[in-house]
Amino acid sequence: MTSKVSIKVKFRPSSLSGKEGALVYRIIYQRLVRQLGTNYKLFPAEWDDKAEKVITVDCDNQRAHHLLAIQEKLVQEKLHFEKIIRCLSHQDKEYTTDDIVKAFRQPPQEHTLFGFMHNVIRQLKQLNKERSAESYMTTLQSFMQFRQKQDIPLQDIDTELIQAYEAHLKAKGLTPNTISFYMRILRAVYNRAVDKQLTEQRPLFKHVYTGIEKTMKRAISLESIRQIKELDLRHQKTLEFARDMFLFSFYTRGMSFVDMAYLKKKNLQCGILSYRRRKTNQQLFIKMEPCIQAIINKYKAQTNDFLLPIIRREGKERKQYQNRLRQVNHHLKKIAARIHLSFPLSMYVARHSWASIARSKNIPLSVISEGMGHDSELTTQIYLASLDCSVVDKANASILMEL
Repeated sequence: MTSKVSIKVKFRPSSLSGKEGALVYRIIYQRLVRQLGTNYKLFPAEWDDKAEKVITVDCDNQRAHHLLAIQEKLVQEKLHFEKIIRCLSHQDKEYTTDDIVKAFRQPPQEHTLFGFMHNVIRQLKQLNKERSAESYMTTLQSFMQFRQKQDIPLQDIDTELIQAYEAHLKAKGLTPNTISFYMRILRAVYNRAVDKQLTEQRPLFKHVYTGIEKTMKRAISLESIRQIKELDLRHQKTLEFARDMFLFSFYTRGMSFVDMAYLKKKNLQCGILSYRRRKTNQQLFIKMEPCIQAIINKYKAQTNDFLLPIIRREGKERKQYQNRLRQVNHHLKKIAARIHLSFPLSMYVARHSWASIARSKNIPLSVISEGMGHDSELTTQIYLASLDCSVVDKANASILMEL
């Protein structure tokens, strides 16, 4: 510890006989003395003032465990004081005992929600879990907005705060699933902090929604696909590109946009397009059809190593494809208006539509599952179950007609 600063731990006895006293820190710097109280309570016989240590003799196991925990905290806090003093000593300006106390009272960054989440995000990026890192960052930014950028110690998070955050999200008009998304990430972060013993386990999320509501998956008919294909968009290049990417996905059995983005020319060999799904790592093979080849040929001059002009250059590929996806989905909404669809069009609709149309043509579930790259037929069953209620609606109508 820097010789200019003296940090001592002193015992302050209680004014009441037989009651526990309290430990205090005495900070001496440039002949100024500042005392900082603690919540650590001891009896006089449990403290060695000369050694500045807790005494655990002549007490039961439970009391000994409590006293040892206090001693461990004192050791950690002394180290924290040393770190603070080193940091202040390296600054150009002079500091005071008040500066030392102020810095000590601020919890270490890893003990605050914002600081801890930033650490988690860094770890996820180091593990190349970019998608998870982005989800955590989105949640952190949302919570920071709610808190007006005021960080909070992990220990101070309570059920009231979590409920207030949920109310904040509802007031912004977010859907239950989006709110649940934020809550589940916060809960995962909190559980990480508990595992690291930075806070204790508490049921903070029991009064907020953390489930997943079943949402309507949108699919369009083959006739609507034909309408999109036949639109004359030659003079509207951004709309034309969005339409072609939508059709490419449909033609390739509902290939996801992220998989389309990372396709390279080497993935196309001997009339077979092969790729691994980035979501499941499953390898898929697609026979090259004339309609697929036509789109590839159309944009050949705009590409380098990639098959489609979604990612234009090496480096920051994920950001490029995300920006491109936003642009494409924006223009697909305009296309939806052109053909008078009753709901917005997006790249996801291409995948849903291929599955729905395949099912309507009585293609076996196992074939649809293989075609879409699902890891099991159960996934495909769940997927198709939420696509289209028209069959059930027709059955219901036929029953009601008998009334």
